[in-house]
Amino acid sequence: MARYLEILNKRADILICTAFLILWSSGFAIVKVGLTYSSPLLFLWLRYALVVLVLTPLILIQRPPLPKGRQWLGLIVSGLLMQCVYFAGTYLAISAGISAGLLALIVSMQPVLVGVASPIVLRTPVARLQWLGLLLGFLGAIVVILSKSRVETFTALGLGLAVISLLGLTGAVLLEKTLPPQPVLVSLAVQYVMGLVVVGPLVLVAEVPRLELNGALLGALGYLGLCNSLLAVALLMLMVRRNEAAKVSAVFFLVPPCAALFALCVLHEPMPLLAWAGVLLAASGVKLCTTKVARQPVGGEQ
Repeated sequence: MARYLEILNKRADILICTAFLILWSSGFAIVKVGLTYSSPLLFLWLRYALVVLVLTPLILIQRPPLPKGRQWLGLIVSGLLMQCVYFAGTYLAISAGISAGLLALIVSMQPVLVGVASPIVLRTPVARLQWLGLLLGFLGAIVVILSKSRVETFTALGLGLAVISLLGLTGAVLLEKTLPPQPVLVSLAVQYVMGLVVVGPLVLVAEVPRLELNGALLGALGYLGLCNSLLAVALLMLMVRRNEAAKVSAVFFLVPPCAALFALCVLHEPMPLLAWAGVLLAASGVKLCTTKVARQPVGGEQ
C-alpha cells in the first residue's frame, strides 16, 4: 500500500511539474506579444488588476480561513518578492536595455542559489548527485540561450535589475518553503494585491505609459492573468509545499528550453540544432536533481 501511494505521489508531482512548465514557459512568448502594444509596467499592472478581479469573488464565495498574526507578514513579504521584485524587476531590466538572452541566463542561476541556501536556511542538505544535476541544468540553460541569441547587450542598470529580480525569485521560493501553508486563494490574493499597490506608482514614475487596445493585447492579458499568474503561480506554490526547495528550483532549468519551444510555435523564432542539445542537457540535470537519494548515516549511526 505504501509503495502504491508513493507511485501515485510521484505521478502527481510529474503532472504538476509538467503543467507548471507549460504555463510558466509559455508566458515569455505571450509577454512579448503584449509588450508590442503596451509599456512594460502598465501591462504588468493590468495583469495584476485582472487577477485581483478574478480572485475577489472566488474568495467571497469560498470564504477560506484567513491568516493570523505574523502569518500576514510572511504572505506580504512573499508577495513583494515574487510580484514586485521578480516580475517588476524583469520587466524593468528589459526596458533598461538588457537583452532577453542575458536576462534569462541570469534568472537561470536561481536553482543554484537555492541549492546553496537550502542547507543554511531550510536545513535540507543537497546531495552530490543533485549538485551534479544543478550543474548540468545550468549548462543546458546556457547552451539554449547562447544558441538562440547574442547576450552581450546590457546596461549597468539593466544588469543590476536582473540580479535583483533573481534574488527576488530565490527569496520567494525559500520563504514559501518556511511559511505555514495557507489556502492557495488567500496566498495568491495577497501576492497580487501587493503587486497592484506597488507597481501602480512605478507606472507613473519609471516609464511613459503606452497602451494600444486591440484583440492581441486583450488575449495576451487574459492568458497571462488567468493561466500564467493564477494557475502557474498556484502550481509553483504547490510544488514547493510538496517537495524540497532545491528539487523544485531545478525545474526552472527547463524554463528557457521550453520558452524557446513556445517562441518557435507562437512567434516562429528559429530553434537552432544546438538548442535542442541544450534541452536534453537541462532535462538530464533536472532528472538528477529530482532523483531520490538514500540518506547517508550521520556519524556513528547505523
